[in-house]
Amino acid sequence: MNPGATDQATAWSVASGPRGRGASSNQWRKRLEITFFVAPALLLFAIFVIVPVLQAGRYSVFNWNGLGPLDNFVGLQNYVQALGDEIFQRAVRNNLTIAFFSIAIQLPIGIMVALLLNRKFRGQTAMRVIVFVPYVLAEVVAGVVWVLILQPNGPLDAVLDTLGLGFIGQVWLGDPSVALWTVMGVLTWKYSGLAIVLLLAGLQGVPEELHEAASIDGATWWQVQRKITIPLLGPTIRTWIFLSLIGSLQLFDMVWILTKGGPVNATVTMATYLINQGTDRQQYGYASAVAILLFCISFILAILYQTLFLNRDAGVDKPRRKKVTR
Repeated sequence: MNPGATDQATAWSVASGPRGRGASSNQWRKRLEITFFVAPALLLFAIFVIVPVLQAGRYSVFNWNGLGPLDNFVGLQNYVQALGDEIFQRAVRNNLTIAFFSIAIQLPIGIMVALLLNRKFRGQTAMRVIVFVPYVLAEVVAGVVWVLILQPNGPLDAVLDTLGLGFIGQVWLGDPSVALWTVMGVLTWKYSGLAIVLLLAGLQGVPEELHEAASIDGATWWQVQRKITIPLLGPTIRTWIFLSLIGSLQLFDMVWILTKGGPVNATVTMATYLINQGTDRQQYGYASAVAILLFCISFILAILYQTLFLNRDAGVDKPRRKKVTR
């Protein structure tokens, strides 16, 4: 046996033994900490998300009225019926219409108001609070107020008559041709405050030095906003679009209070259609199939948006390794 090799092995075990055991102990401690803090959240997620989804999937393959055992297995018939139902198809179109116009209308409003409120003036704080008030109001309260405002010969019609614009007056929530756009207007009033507040928070992260340097170079206020501020707000804008998209697909409470999906299904959404089929018509198996379809549509769009747009923001802060040349 080589005495030199023995000495080297002994020296290595002496040098690395305590350090190796210490590193292993640290790893186990880190794993235990992660498990301790994450396990309750995972447990709640499983109880309130995973289990209900699995239960809805189970109910969806039965013709079930909510009472008695699940003994009338129908397979995918509920899904075929839902996909072929014109009212459900209209609900999907309404959800996508609301999602598109929510982004197309609220985003420009949010950017313009946020840029204005980001400038220093007297009453700035009060104005920021005022624009956020509609968002913090409960949907029930806001919905009931708007039902009273929009009723025939109500306050809105009175204001239009006073301004000489009485010919614009409509049966705002009772005419199928204008009901969806009336709901769209209420949603814009209700949720624009969230876009404004998020964009205001994003503006606080834009370095003032960039504005000063551009101004010194002769750029106008609009050029500074268009070339510097708005591009730097990209991650905030994309996050808000994601929230608005998911919220539009799951829209229920405000539509239910204003119109209950009517008149003549003009404002029906997937969520109101689901509730109508489940609680009103006692078709819980069919309603469960609609719930699974709503979940799949939202999940697919969320994954696509995450992959196409949000992942680019996650890679912004990653340091780029420079290739070392010798």
